[in-house]
Amino acid sequence: MKNWKAIVSVVLVMAVIVTILAINKKKLSSKTSGGIEDAYYVSVETVVKKNLSSSLSITGTVNANNDVNVLSETSGRVVAVFAKVGDYKQAGSVLVQVDDELKKAALMSAEASYEKAKKDYERFKVLFEQKSISDTQLDQAKVGTAMAEAQYIVAKRQMEDTKVKTPISGYVTMRNVDIGTMLQGAPQPTLVANLVDISRLKVKLNVSETDAFILKTGDAVKVTTDVYPGATFAGRIESVSNKSDEAHTYAVEISVSNQSAHPLKAGMFARVEFTSLRDRDAIVIPRQALVGSVRNPQVFVVENSVAKLRNISIGTQAGTSVQVIGGLNEGEQIVVNGQNNIVDNTKVEILK
Repeated sequence: MKNWKAIVSVVLVMAVIVTILAINKKKLSSKTSGGIEDAYYVSVETVVKKNLSSSLSITGTVNANNDVNVLSETSGRVVAVFAKVGDYKQAGSVLVQVDDELKKAALMSAEASYEKAKKDYERFKVLFEQKSISDTQLDQAKVGTAMAEAQYIVAKRQMEDTKVKTPISGYVTMRNVDIGTMLQGAPQPTLVANLVDISRLKVKLNVSETDAFILKTGDAVKVTTDVYPGATFAGRIESVSNKSDEAHTYAVEISVSNQSAHPLKAGMFARVEFTSLRDRDAIVIPRQALVGSVRNPQVFVVENSVAKLRNISIGTQAGTSVQVIGGLNEGEQIVVNGQNNIVDNTKVEILK
């Protein structure tokens, strides 16, 4: 009897405990459904306009101002060579001499025929004035003179082509022929030599589409290299392409004068600092506030303690800051820390 009473007492106590727990759970659920939500702590920054003095630094490749492959315009055997790799040659200098015996004979024959045709034409003019010949005969003499002159010009040019000359002043970087080499003319001319003019140089590089619209032809730039630490070369923007490549970047050419104290060579790497980007007031935010990639930038904007994801457009990037050209207004608050833990429309608390 006593055991039965003890069991009943235990059951009643357990029933009371279960009832209390159920009531507490119901109260907690009712409070949660009434609007209590978890809040994430974030750091924010107010959007303001700042004076943006942009400086852009990009690595490019140094190219010769003029890079020319000298091709043979005649066929024949090389009998003399007047240049070796490393030589500096003035424009018009002879690099190699091709056997010209037959060309010289052809030139002598063409010159003799041309001189005879000119004298014949002069005699025919006198005879025509004396009405001893017809108009047709005079015209034939005139045509014969013109044809003889054309043959003389061709023979003279062929003779000149036996001397392979450089069209530019520059350094010989490659020579493909030696004495005894047989050269071919058109349509498959022999590559004789390569010359580069490095009195001036061109630094070629690519910039983003935003910078392509800011940079202007004629703007001054500073050029530096790892070969000459501390040395600065003055340059200017020679051209900015009007067409992008597959990566949506635009080709830019920088003109630089070579220096005797710090000579540059074609093929080197050089860093170009664009100092001419104008100062301007712009909305600038920390780069760390960006969510996603630079191509599709987004930020979290805090409105009434709720972080909302917003698409923006960015412009110039300067160090740890980026220029915003669309999507944000002055006075708005953006999340700069803690954005990795939240999603769109998340309730947040701002750390002071």
